[in-house]
Amino acid sequence: MVGPGMAALADLVLPRTCAGCGVPGRALCRLCALLLARPRPAAPRRIPWGFPPTVAAGAYAGPVRPAVVAFKERGRSELAVPLGAALALAVAALVTAVPGSLPAVALVPVPSSREAVRSRGRDHVRELTARAVTELLAAGVPAAEARLLRRRGRARDSAGLSTVQRRANLAGTFERSADPPTGALLVLVDDVVTTGATLTEAAAVLAAGGSEDGAPVLAAVVAATPRPDVAHRSGGRSTVVRKRSENVRGRPPDRLSRPGRRD
Repeated sequence: MVGPGMAALADLVLPRTCAGCGVPGRALCRLCALLLARPRPAAPRRIPWGFPPTVAAGAYAGPVRPAVVAFKERGRSELAVPLGAALALAVAALVTAVPGSLPAVALVPVPSSREAVRSRGRDHVRELTARAVTELLAAGVPAAEARLLRRRGRARDSAGLSTVQRRANLAGTFERSADPPTGALLVLVDDVVTTGATLTEAAAVLAAGGSEDGAPVLAAVVAATPRPDVAHRSGGRSTVVRKRSENVRGRPPDRLSRPGRRD
């Protein structure tokens, strides 16, 4: 752990710049951080069957994109603080959309592959999850990390694959590693959502074996590929129903694209 004195010395030698826009100063400047303070319903352009209700803290565009890439691929681990706070904001938006009393929240990180962890030297999604839990607890939300999924097998690089091909590529790569905590709201967490294939596959595995009326499987991400019509139709708000069957299983794609609709 680097202390404040060493961090200040490092800044003198190698001054930090904003990972989003490049201005000197914080790891993520105030203006770029504000772009991740706008939670909204998120969905890919072509919604996979079973895509869970998802909220993103911001759009995966503009300065947000290089900031996420810098954290994920370029070793700027200090960005876990602002990006984790953004993830917590997205989770909080989901929690407030659930009717009834404030539930216990289990944040389930989407597990990275062994190859990705070995290449990056860390599991960046777990770093984001840990920070988000800290932020939520400080805000009075009963949250905890729940490592309920693990990877198995090996998926090929998804670059250039269609949504259907990505889902097929991911089929069988996740498995349950533990049972969900009783009564907790399950929230899958990841850094970004683009095609939705990863969240869809992970949600299906997480929900497998549960009762139709069990807790819904939801998802929260730092950023999502922009799709203005989703936020426009929902008024920028999310609504979640308690029954899992009405959130993940058997719900047709046109209804999944309307998070503001109540049943």
